[in-house]
Amino acid sequence: MINRVVVTGVGLVTPVGIGKEEFWQSLINGRSGIGKISYFDTSGYPAKIAAEVKDFDYGNYISTKEANRMDKSTQFSVVATMLAMEDSKLKFTEEDPYSIGVIIGSGIGGIGTFEKQHKVLLEKGSNRVSPFFIPMMISNISAGEIAIKIGAKGPNGVITTACASATHAIGIAFKLLQKGDTQVIISGGTEAAITPMALAGFCKMRALSIQNNNPAYASRPFDKERDGFVMGEGSGILILETLQHAKKRNANIYAEILGFGMTADAYHVTAPSPEGDSASQAMKIALEDAKIKPSQIDYINAHGTSTPLNDKLETLSIKKVFDKHAYNLKISSNKSMTGHLLGASGGVEAIATALTIKEEVIPPTINYHYPDPECDLDYVPNKAEQKLVKYALSNSFGFGGHNGVVILGKYMED
Repeated sequence: MINRVVVTGVGLVTPVGIGKEEFWQSLINGRSGIGKISYFDTSGYPAKIAAEVKDFDYGNYISTKEANRMDKSTQFSVVATMLAMEDSKLKFTEEDPYSIGVIIGSGIGGIGTFEKQHKVLLEKGSNRVSPFFIPMMISNISAGEIAIKIGAKGPNGVITTACASATHAIGIAFKLLQKGDTQVIISGGTEAAITPMALAGFCKMRALSIQNNNPAYASRPFDKERDGFVMGEGSGILILETLQHAKKRNANIYAEILGFGMTADAYHVTAPSPEGDSASQAMKIALEDAKIKPSQIDYINAHGTSTPLNDKLETLSIKKVFDKHAYNLKISSNKSMTGHLLGASGGVEAIATALTIKEEVIPPTINYHYPDPECDLDYVPNKAEQKLVKYALSNSFGFGGHNGVVILGKYMED
């Protein structure tokens, strides 16, 4: 038997809000979380803006002693997990610990810790490097810390496929639950890479927007004047359950996960394939996995990074899959408000997609003012739209040519 898989809880730590309500109200009201970088001096950097998480307080969930031994990316994921657990009303103490898994995505891991400890090494010597440096830095530690926090002894791991990390994590969790390897999986993504070194690297790649004088308008996916993405940070965590398990405890269901597809461009370390064939193939695989037709999709939560190449080629890949129906689709990019959360983006955007289905409201793509003839679909410009969404698709594409697609649908009884 193949199990049905549903979303029963969501937790968010994002630049546009912490917790489901604040996050969702920001999205549907088009509020940007982008501003001048406050974490360090950006003199000499071409890009001086980012989407930072504001008013983050781990105190309700993590002790100061614990927090001091966690990179910020791990702190984000643990808090987002605890928020998701509260939202799901799942009592983990009443569950078999081996039936609960944790599969998280993170593209970069503890780069902030790495930079700080490298400075300690250079300035104070090797004896002053923290004994917690390695476990704080390694990418897999978010899943490990979450499991330790709640006692989850089922499948556990972290997927690292750049900006597709969280979507791949959700897809793999979905497949494990379908097979019946476990009953509950905590999945999504986390990232905290707004650091001097990371910003310098992205600046040298010329990947970032340099609209420093107007930060809220800098991320403009699909707009003709887009000039690069804006770095973001945060975590989006979903509680995924087999339908049987969710129904047994009368859980609230946001949406059902129906399909997953992943491919590789096999083209370039950073640039997407110029024909968009592998991205479109990932969408086709997800549709086949979900056993639905392209014409049944109502909405696409786009990768939509606000870079010239990505937005053009994502549009092209959508057209290759959906043909004339592409022009009937509603498409929007949360990154216009949240910035690009890198490896965490797929988790946050999967949650946004589930909420879109549940609430029947499509968040807008803000800052869309100048149409691009190469991006000529309906990107829900600037204002949210009420719409019944039965089936939705969420895209994530990462450096290295990693493509991930998940399909979610409105939950319907057997």
